[in-house]
Amino acid sequence: MDGEADGMVSETDESGRKRRVHGMLKLYYGLDEEGKAAEQAKSLDPCDINGPHFDHEVFLNKLRRECSLAELMDQETCMVKQIRSLDSDMQTLVYENYNKFISATDTIRKMKNDFKKMEDEMDGLSANMAAITEFSACISGTLQDQHAQITKLSGVHTLLRKLQFLFELPARLNKCLELQAYAQAVRSHRRARCVLQQYSHLPSFKGIQDDCHAIMDKLAQELRQKFRDGGSSAKDLSECVELLLQLDEPAEELCDKFLSHARSRLESDLQGLEAEIRPYPSASAVKDASARRLASASADNTPKTSAFPSPTSNTDILEFIDRGCNEFVSSLCLVITSYQELFINRAQTGELASKNIPQMANGKLNAFVDDLAARYFSLVERRIQEEKGVGDNSLLVRALDRFHRRLQAVTKLLPGSAVPNQGTEIVIRAATERVKQYLSALQSFYMDSLTDVRQALATPRLSMAGASLAGGGALLGGPASGRDGPTSLPELLSSLSASILNQIKSVLASVHLFTAKDIAFSNKPYFKGEFCSQGVRESLVVSFIKFVCQSSRQFCDSAGDKGGSTPPALLLLLSRLCLDYETSTISYILTLTDEQFLVQHHSPITPVTTLCAEAREAAQKLLNHYVKVQGLIISQMLRKSVETRDWVNTIEPRNVRAVMKRVVEDTTSIDVQVGLLYEEGVRKAHSSDSSKRTFSVYSSSRQQARYAASYTPSAPMDTNLLSNIHKLFSERIDIFSSVEFNKVSVITGIIKISLKTFLECVRLRTFGRFGLQQIQVDCHYLQMYLWRFVSDENLVHFLLDEIVGSSAHRCLDPAPMEQSVIEVICERG
Repeated sequence: MDGEADGMVSETDESGRKRRVHGMLKLYYGLDEEGKAAEQAKSLDPCDINGPHFDHEVFLNKLRRECSLAELMDQETCMVKQIRSLDSDMQTLVYENYNKFISATDTIRKMKNDFKKMEDEMDGLSANMAAITEFSACISGTLQDQHAQITKLSGVHTLLRKLQFLFELPARLNKCLELQAYAQAVRSHRRARCVLQQYSHLPSFKGIQDDCHAIMDKLAQELRQKFRDGGSSAKDLSECVELLLQLDEPAEELCDKFLSHARSRLESDLQGLEAEIRPYPSASAVKDASARRLASASADNTPKTSAFPSPTSNTDILEFIDRGCNEFVSSLCLVITSYQELFINRAQTGELASKNIPQMANGKLNAFVDDLAARYFSLVERRIQEEKGVGDNSLLVRALDRFHRRLQAVTKLLPGSAVPNQGTEIVIRAATERVKQYLSALQSFYMDSLTDVRQALATPRLSMAGASLAGGGALLGGPASGRDGPTSLPELLSSLSASILNQIKSVLASVHLFTAKDIAFSNKPYFKGEFCSQGVRESLVVSFIKFVCQSSRQFCDSAGDKGGSTPPALLLLLSRLCLDYETSTISYILTLTDEQFLVQHHSPITPVTTLCAEAREAAQKLLNHYVKVQGLIISQMLRKSVETRDWVNTIEPRNVRAVMKRVVEDTTSIDVQVGLLYEEGVRKAHSSDSSKRTFSVYSSSRQQARYAASYTPSAPMDTNLLSNIHKLFSERIDIFSSVEFNKVSVITGIIKISLKTFLECVRLRTFGRFGLQQIQVDCHYLQMYLWRFVSDENLVHFLLDEIVGSSAHRCLDPAPMEQSVIEVICERG
């Protein structure tokens, strides 16, 4: 091998050297590659050593002027080398051409000898051809007289052979029938049919024709039976149809018989598929099971696809589709192929070409395929509808992919058929239905999660740093000894939000299987674009976000003064959840959806801003309702404390009433509760003596002038008029205005509702001296604590002023208590 390689390298070097030498010679003589003189501009430079105008004197003078001695020596050395190389190459070329010339001389000498022999052979051939021509002319002259007789005898012989064929035709046909050589029998009959029909008026030919008709009828009957049985190979069946068509069998009847036989076999496959469909549990039972699994899966806040149950069956969806594809679809494709080869794709010649059989056969085939495919699709949809569970999607997706792939074979066989499009619609409907099931499961999971939150809020182990939430129905607060659940509102909110987000991620991961790269239908534009944008983003994610907002708002529609059966803490938690959705969660979920599914916003979609606005609206409504409910709970206590007491005959106050202490305690608990979920907020600067403010009917000259007239027999001015004039210049207080998303605003709203209720109840009662003094004590106690919770302490002062002033107006003997005594009682209380 090494020797061969060295030989190849040496040959390559030798051929390269020869080409280089020839190239230099051609360059010197001004020839191109084909040996012709190159048409190029000749150089006029006398210093161009390769040009025709080269002048050695000019060249040497230029070198002496421009080059140094070392450069002249190098130039001389280079030119010597080139001269020697050129001499060597020219010598080699001369030797090579000399050898070739000698070889050409030998070849020419041999050619002279060969051509001499060839000339002798051509002379002999010419003599032989002349002799043959002479003999042929002699034979033609001898047989010319007998040519007409020979032609006549040949015609008679041909006629006798035809007559012999006609007389032997019945026997020949019977023999073919016995040997089952049906094709040969038909060919023989077709050859003689025209002659027998032409001479059927002759008795002998008439008899032959009748015998042949009887034999061919029997042959046609056997062919029909063979075609009807259908047990033969495709080649035999094709030959059978071809022979029947040549025997003038109606093509339409043959098509009907073929399709009828195929229908019986395909219907048996459909019946087998129908037997595989088993009834599943009711939809409500499956939905309840799904909700229970989702709720249990949310306990550890981990996204698990197995959190969704799937129904059990003897045959899963993939096995069902496999059986349908391997049996029904495969058989249908074989039927289509065989039918097309028999009736549509076969080249029609002669009489068959005028009957337009392919068009008729194609119409029957399309109707046949559409009918059976509709029944098959009905079974597939029934089986898909039984997949009520929202568990592992892999089986369903693989089944739909296999179903879609196998139907593409029908597209190739029947390009204009609507069957593949109907199958694609089934795939799209199945994917859309699965998205609806996931949405329903997410909604059930969310409602069950809220139920768990309500139960957690109702458990006694939840205590809020020792403070009880009065009227809220639950004790909320710091860590409890229980280990089986969150122990505070922030933990409940975090657990609820995390579990919902994990379930959304789990659902998106399950739905993402429909758009995997190895799934055939996922890459189709009619599926992917619409499914991702409208199916997943809009129908699943956006619909669930809207459901969360709408279901949260429904908690604000409960009737009753106490807000119905909804715990106030749940309203607060849901308002914070919706607010978190508005600030970050919605954007995160939609961004995650768009990235996973490569959503292309060709069709109209719901913008993020719209969903955020809806979530903020729900959060605002929930927080307003929370303020209303908590305010009504405290107001109820105050109303009962005012209505159940005899203010005219009450004793002299010695303590603050217990209901006022309860109001302060409940307000403190609410403040702690709201502070767990919302920020502090902004307060106005408080005065240094806020807790020392007095509420006496004579605490100012304005109030003295306001109430002194009522204690004299004749008042110079109506005190009610003075009060109304004072209100005109006071700042209006909107009791039920919307609150801001901070603790100070929420507590301010609750205190406004409570004190306004207290004021309205006082205006409906009549007070004695000690009743007025008790109101003074109560208001001073409230002022000592409530001013800390509100954004503007003047609001509390104004409402408490109104309460004390209204009590004084309604008092029969308005003798206020000394401020020092009030402070002692309140501090002792």
